[in-house]
Amino acid sequence: MTTVVLADDEALLRKALAALLPLEGDVTVLAEADDGAAAVRATLEHRPDVLVIDLEMPNVDGLGAVAEIRRERPEQVILMLTRHARPGVLRKALRLGVQGFVTKSAEPAHITAVITKLHEGKRWIDPDVSALAVMDDCPLTDRELDVLRVTGEGYSVADIAARLHLAQGTVRNYLSNAMQKTQTQTRHDAARYAREHDWL
Repeated sequence: MTTVVLADDEALLRKALAALLPLEGDVTVLAEADDGAAAVRATLEHRPDVLVIDLEMPNVDGLGAVAEIRRERPEQVILMLTRHARPGVLRKALRLGVQGFVTKSAEPAHITAVITKLHEGKRWIDPDVSALAVMDDCPLTDRELDVLRVTGEGYSVADIAARLHLAQGTVRNYLSNAMQKTQTQTRHDAARYAREHDWL
């Protein structure tokens, strides 16, 4: 038997999955959550074998919830559902340790099969999701992304350097590289470009 927590803000889909998954395989739904914060609470309380979580939710989104859960429960197995597999999201999810990625249009039997695979220690990424991710590969390094992320929050070069424990010259180099790679004129434009491409 595989225990799961289901987290999705779309009540109809969540309720349908909660009803259908046990019919498709040996799955028990321990709890449901309708936003990221509730997903974190339910996962830490019930400690399911697999967390099935929607990417796009109000307040705390799926990636934010996963990051929080990982801090408290690094071994948690996670299957992420998405309606729109935006470029860049797969990379973020994998970096956070998400083991599975499935589109919401998948049949319940397929989702159940993937849950079972993940519980067995395997990974799964739906082919259409991985194809999308490859199409728009991010050219920026992790450090350049870190600097742009803080830039997007409105901090000065000195503030960014202090926050990331870097020299100001190093921050300027990262920003210059990022602007060249995104073909933008200012660091704020580079941060906006990266966000629009879902790299941040």
